[in-house]
Amino acid sequence: MTNTDTINNLLAFLQASTTPFHAVANMRQQLLTAGYRALDPAQDWDLRAGHRYFVERNGSSIVAFKMPQDPGDHRLHMIGAHTDSPCLRVKPNPEISQQSYQQLGVEVYGGALLHPWFDRDLSLAGRVVGRRAGGQLDTALVDLQRAIACIPSLAIHLNREANKNSTINAQTDLPVLLGQQLGDDYNLRHMLLAYLTEQGHDFTQLLDYELSFYDIQAPALVGWQEEFIASARLDNLLSCYVGLQALLQAETDQGILLVCNDHEEVGSQTAEGAQGGFLLSVLQRLYPTPEKMHQVLHQSVLVSADNAHAVHPNYASKHDAQHGPQLNAGPVIKINANQRYATNAITSALMHELAQQQELPIQSFVVRSDMGCGSTIGPITAAQLGIKTVDLGMPTLAMHSIRELAGSQDVAVTIALLQAFYETQIKV
Repeated sequence: MTNTDTINNLLAFLQASTTPFHAVANMRQQLLTAGYRALDPAQDWDLRAGHRYFVERNGSSIVAFKMPQDPGDHRLHMIGAHTDSPCLRVKPNPEISQQSYQQLGVEVYGGALLHPWFDRDLSLAGRVVGRRAGGQLDTALVDLQRAIACIPSLAIHLNREANKNSTINAQTDLPVLLGQQLGDDYNLRHMLLAYLTEQGHDFTQLLDYELSFYDIQAPALVGWQEEFIASARLDNLLSCYVGLQALLQAETDQGILLVCNDHEEVGSQTAEGAQGGFLLSVLQRLYPTPEKMHQVLHQSVLVSADNAHAVHPNYASKHDAQHGPQLNAGPVIKINANQRYATNAITSALMHELAQQQELPIQSFVVRSDMGCGSTIGPITAAQLGIKTVDLGMPTLAMHSIRELAGSQDVAVTIALLQAFYETQIKV
């Protein structure tokens, strides 16, 4: 696949993956096309050497893996990422009518950068649960794919300090403007039920939903020479995409695995999050005896793939002068003395060695000593499994904004590095 194909496929994946549910559905389809077989957690698994499988939890997390060709191979190379991104989630009873306008109340999911959400064309996507015509409860994915709402800014004439000191109250400033002619008794569930009926679903009642707003502006290549990728949800669908492509392209007889968890942006402590035991439950079925499990984990390595903070040209002072990752200069090894990242000298050296072997650029990031550090699923998974881990990600600007920026040349480089990780025979 050419770099152009890789980028075009990435842009299509980002556009279609408007929520974690849609991201997993799109990954599922790519895995099925590549010959991976879906496993049912409620059934016995007949796992065979060299065969490829995947399993989902909650429709928002997924683990895909290829069994080693040699059943005695006590090693597994794993890549972990997360499917969720900061956004605005619709409340259970969201309907608000005031000043002749109809609005929807929202909650802020994760550490969203809120100012960029104003004055954007917003659509709605997620999962709904309803009762089918036959009486059974069922779920469906929803993506309206058109601008149905916005959050207008207050005119500067009414807030002269807007460019100096503008704070946002998540309760009062973020209700989303939906319409003006819906009537004071409008009901989101009824509107969604009508939409689902138009789409051919036989729901008779909509019982609940998990819905998020998103910006309908499509992902794009920007820059004079298309150096940059501009899109929503780069953190962390970018890592999901490069991890999946590395998995599909890897040519190896050893065991390899990709896990993409939900809920990293809110702490991971859920059934489908990195603290929820999803990965551990899969590994216990791959290696059913404690002895075998311990042998495998002792020799295995995990790459925790999550975006890294690129140095901003207008705010270079926010970075350590020796650790300011650049866009299009390769993926970034993330290091923190207080173990907010799980990288150590051994796992970092492995990445450097693979990059050198493949003649790929690679960078390092350490947060300024007087600033706090973000977190990833790396330390969580490392602590839970006792596995050697390295935190690595593509450098990104405007992280947690409604539209983020990454380097277009970094995509192929990161896929190549992660593919080399899957295929390497180096033991650490």
